[in-house]
Amino acid sequence: MHIPDGFMNAGVSAAAGVVSAGGIGYSLVKAKETLSEKLAPMAGLVAAFIFAVQMLNFPVAAGTSGHLLGGCLAAILVGPYAGAVAVAVVLVVQALLFADGGVTALGLNVLNMALITSFGGYAIFRLIRGVLPANRGSVVAASGIAAVLSVVLAALGFVVEYAIGGNGGASITTVAAAMLGTHVLIGIGEGIITALTIGVVLGVRPDLVYGAQDLLPTLQLRDPSIVAGRP
Repeated sequence: MHIPDGFMNAGVSAAAGVVSAGGIGYSLVKAKETLSEKLAPMAGLVAAFIFAVQMLNFPVAAGTSGHLLGGCLAAILVGPYAGAVAVAVVLVVQALLFADGGVTALGLNVLNMALITSFGGYAIFRLIRGVLPANRGSVVAASGIAAVLSVVLAALGFVVEYAIGGNGGASITTVAAAMLGTHVLIGIGEGIITALTIGVVLGVRPDLVYGAQDLLPTLQLRDPSIVAGRP
């Protein structure tokens, strides 16, 4: 999913840079307004976790491998604004220190892997939660499904960008088939990792899951120490 330098023309790269800079700037402002003091330290931990997990690739098909994008996971844990910022920080470090994704394509990568996955994934998560029962299992299920679809949305973003200003020689039909087919499989891996992670955090510290704050009283009452009256 990381786009290298020169893969898109200068106009598309510059436009994506402007959109990404504006989106992350706005997210920084909104994150300060929406992130509670308890969840604020989580943003740094989420960024570190995503950075570490992105270093691990899992096989997909025909020699292709994929890795966690993390935008949807970050959004569910700390909210879409802080989540987008956390993933953007990871992408900047990867581009500048590890040459993972081009510097001139940084705006494109932030747009696809930070903004689209965080805001698109979180919107899908909220929609799914709205039709499921209000319980822990629904949060886990919604997080997994949303994560899968967030990867597909990011792939669609790439296809649109390529159609507008791609410098590769492949046709848009070929690119779309390859990107969407591969990223559906990558998305399944992302969905499993996201659901498992959200499930674990909900089990030990439900107060640290932004996307489940409305269920916090119920989840806390299920804590055995609280039910037993122990501190």
